[in-house]
Amino acid sequence: MQRSEILSSVIFALALASTGVAAQDEPSPLADDHWPQWRGPLSSGVAPSGHPPLEWGEGRNVRWKVPLLGLGHSSPVVWGDRIYVTTAIPFGEPGEPVPDDAPGAHDNAPVTRQHQFAVMAFDRRSGEVLWHTKVREQLPFAGAHVSASLASASPVTDGQRVYAFFGSHGLYCLDRDGEVLWSHDLGVMQVKHGHGEGASPVLHGDTLAINWDHEGQSFVVAFDAATGAERWRAERGEVTSWSTPIAVSHGGRTQLIVSGSENVRAYDLESGEVIWHCSGLSHNVVASPVAGRGMVFVGSSYEKRAMYAIRLAGASGDITDTDRVAWSRRRRTPYVPSPLLYGEWLYFLNHYQGVLSRVRAEDGAEPVGPFRLEGLFNIYASPVGAAGRVYITDRDGTTLVLSHDDEAPEILALNRLEDRFSASAAIAGDELFLRGERFLYCLAESDG
Repeated sequence: MQRSEILSSVIFALALASTGVAAQDEPSPLADDHWPQWRGPLSSGVAPSGHPPLEWGEGRNVRWKVPLLGLGHSSPVVWGDRIYVTTAIPFGEPGEPVPDDAPGAHDNAPVTRQHQFAVMAFDRRSGEVLWHTKVREQLPFAGAHVSASLASASPVTDGQRVYAFFGSHGLYCLDRDGEVLWSHDLGVMQVKHGHGEGASPVLHGDTLAINWDHEGQSFVVAFDAATGAERWRAERGEVTSWSTPIAVSHGGRTQLIVSGSENVRAYDLESGEVIWHCSGLSHNVVASPVAGRGMVFVGSSYEKRAMYAIRLAGASGDITDTDRVAWSRRRRTPYVPSPLLYGEWLYFLNHYQGVLSRVRAEDGAEPVGPFRLEGLFNIYASPVGAAGRVYITDRDGTTLVLSHDDEAPEILALNRLEDRFSASAAIAGDELFLRGERFLYCLAESDG
């Protein structure tokens, strides 16, 4: 790959914004019929009780398909009978382009129109729009890469409130009826290359956290989820990243784990104190961490390849090159799509291409593979797992379904839709939701 291609691919991160309930090893009540964040109820990419369809196509196993306003690469979230998405809708007459003066800017799309930043709720049964709330209208502060969107951070919900983050254009808390309860303007991000924003809010209990890594003073901040009151703020030395943190409960303490440029850090969610940190990641970190089995897995692949498996037991201070790092690797590591932790196996894609690795989470062993995913090309969406299957969707609308068992993964189905996809899938019950650039799809086995 040419260096220019590597540089331009950084914005693909915007498809990967995630949010989080605390990562767990066992299914929780949330796992039954909700997908409250883009990496699912366990923050791992798995729907433990899900049973989505194996096959679909236009006109086959499409329960409903509805058009979307504007453009967003954020993933849908699901709670009960509702689906929530964010979007950015251009309006008005074109004017002068927003200045594109970020150092190293390339392949950026000019922004000439004002945008409406909005949150939408859909009825899960029919796809009907229940409400559409405009949270802000303005000419964006900056554009983004040609493959990106201005609504790339996925919302998160606890069933009572919906939290939507538009980066430089604000953080918003809405109730079930779409009324804004509180909001915050955190400033303007100075994003590397001007390639846009992507990290999503993290929700755990009554705390909502935001990671604000950019070319200025970076920080992580925690709010009271009900009132919006700021609880703590910690400055960071890392620069631009697009990786969303996860909240992990371990040993009676909740850690906010942030994978950023060169370092992964764990903060005490209650106080903001740094618990441990490990260096060795690349710049431009995009893939979000996953956690389970008492471990955290992080990876990056910009300019250099790096992946680490970290044992949480006893992790404190600088754990770089210590025995808390259970294993590491320097080949075929993920860049844009985040890993999938499914049972004892960790799945991840090489950079953002169709080469899949599957390693044993405990020790990093790779008994078989890697696997070339025929029929898939550029992949921004993160893989998801349910019903003993792994689902991987590429930008051109193709989803490959693989078996998940102790043997080598086998191709079970190759499904195509007539749209382009950057958002990760959501699975709830027997339904799989895919958010394209033009449509929102509900896929399920036909009743007939």
